[in-house]
Amino acid sequence: MKGYQIKIELINSKPLIWRRVLIPADITFRRLHDTIQLSMGWFDAHLYEFEFKEEKLRITNDEESFEEYKFYKKRYKNNLITAEELEDDPFGITKRILETAVKLPQTVKIDGYIEKYKNINYVYDFGDYWEHNIKFEKIIDNYEFGYPKIVEGNGACPPEDVGGISGYKDFLKIWNNPKDPEYEDNKTWGESQHYRPFDIYFYNNLLKSCLKIKKVK
Repeated sequence: MKGYQIKIELINSKPLIWRRVLIPADITFRRLHDTIQLSMGWFDAHLYEFEFKEEKLRITNDEESFEEYKFYKKRYKNNLITAEELEDDPFGITKRILETAVKLPQTVKIDGYIEKYKNINYVYDFGDYWEHNIKFEKIIDNYEFGYPKIVEGNGACPPEDVGGISGYKDFLKIWNNPKDPEYEDNKTWGESQHYRPFDIYFYNNLLKSCLKIKKVK
């Protein structure tokens, strides 16, 4: 089985939070998303997207955006939206919707993109805006596992809904200072969010149990 070695980096995290992961090449962006979530330690509680500006393409689980794009694209294709109407749109909303295609992650495989672009932008949670760089490192010719596997990594995953990178920095200042008056409340909240050190064995067990490809008999 063909596989890829990729490096997942949480942009603007200091020290850098990252995972080096082996994955089967014949997977969809939905499975890549699942791999990122389980490898990093996220809880898959928010919208996400992969963006390819070169191709004017968004691959996202935002079904509202997908249906909106599909609606306007169909109208434009059937000549129900004219060039004059596009020019008369004072805010350019329709034009912006039409110029970037939207696809659902379970319908697109990664192999047509990851080797071509080498670096893929992935954003999880449009509020906290956790931006990741997915870096293609090399091809694995004989990948022996039917599921992703972490080979290296560093850094705990920030808690969900902590407020993005700046909120995480504030969280860590209190987390690492038992003398801070907010320490106990901060610690209780962090533990409720399952905040924990990076444990490669724990996350690899999750990947194996959740993402192992079932063989068809």
